[in-house]
Amino acid sequence: MINAVNLYNFFLKKKIDFFTGVPDSVLKNFTNKLPNNSKNHLIAVNEGSAVSIGIGYYLSKKKLPCVYFQNSGLGNAINPLISIASKEVYSIPMCLLIGWRGAPGQNDEPQHKAKGKITTNLLKLLKIPYCIVENDKDFIKINKLINISQKKNIPIAVLIKKSKILKQKIISPKKVYKKGINRLNFIKSLINVIDKNSRIIATTGYTSRELYHLRKVKNLNNGKDFYMVGGMGHSASVSIAYSANSKKKVICLDGDGSLLMHLGSLNTINNKINVDKFKHILLNNFSHESVGGQKTNSNKINFSKLTKSIGYKKYFCIKNSKELLPKLKSFLNVKGHSFLEVIINPGSLEELGRPKNFKKIKELFIT
Repeated sequence: MINAVNLYNFFLKKKIDFFTGVPDSVLKNFTNKLPNNSKNHLIAVNEGSAVSIGIGYYLSKKKLPCVYFQNSGLGNAINPLISIASKEVYSIPMCLLIGWRGAPGQNDEPQHKAKGKITTNLLKLLKIPYCIVENDKDFIKINKLINISQKKNIPIAVLIKKSKILKQKIISPKKVYKKGINRLNFIKSLINVIDKNSRIIATTGYTSRELYHLRKVKNLNNGKDFYMVGGMGHSASVSIAYSANSKKKVICLDGDGSLLMHLGSLNTINNKINVDKFKHILLNNFSHESVGGQKTNSNKINFSKLTKSIGYKKYFCIKNSKELLPKLKSFLNVKGHSFLEVIINPGSLEELGRPKNFKKIKELFIT
């Protein structure tokens, strides 16, 4: 096992004191040890942005940054890695700390297994030297790679498998609204008021899992679901395209971390396409809750002005349980593509299953 404090101190001894990345469940015990609200730790909206932030730091300090993310986000990071940081272009060194979900030999979800199988092959194609770290004794491997990165001015990668960093207490973000709404209760209310032909496209993490739980355990049947497992940040794009080509009402259940990851996709709403039945719901708890509770700073964004400037016809906001049903019904019944921000409290069920049988889910959704 790897001690998070030892890993952090190791980086500091190697004069790596700048960290940026996208929160990850595998790395959360380490990243929650990093300083908050500091110029030495910036949480990025996506992995490509994290690499770019690392590049900017190196250009200003000529020191290695540590860029962390889950291996599922390696695809997002490829463009700046190969087009800017690679030896063939600007030759910029950095240490990639990658949580390796779906590593061969580990039980994991299908989407993680698919990416886990090809992670090392991707690093080889990118010509990024890497090592696999299992415990504190393996710091010697990281040390050798850091020396290579500094000498050759190239990115290097450190892979850490699931459950290899010692579990430690995670501090949840402070609640901005004391009378916030429970996400599970909101989703239950949503299912109860939509019609049977509605379609729900739900973002990854607790949102999809709670929706799936309500379908299986509570037997709530209004509407049909598509779960964006492993596709963080893309629920809006899928929903907009589906709405433009369907007569059914489409409801996108989004999260703040997910929405910010590919915020530019919302500009698609400005295209002159038929998305009048598109309903976008943001479940906003100001945190990356399912991977450790790190802040997204979404509480600083005026989503009313943002969504209206992009092209949404109406904006609604629910801040407490008294507003829930009246505003939810108004939102669903208003004409035109609309946006609903729901302020929710962090928290979920302890025993929460995950969607399975994805091909069957797909077939049921499109029928």
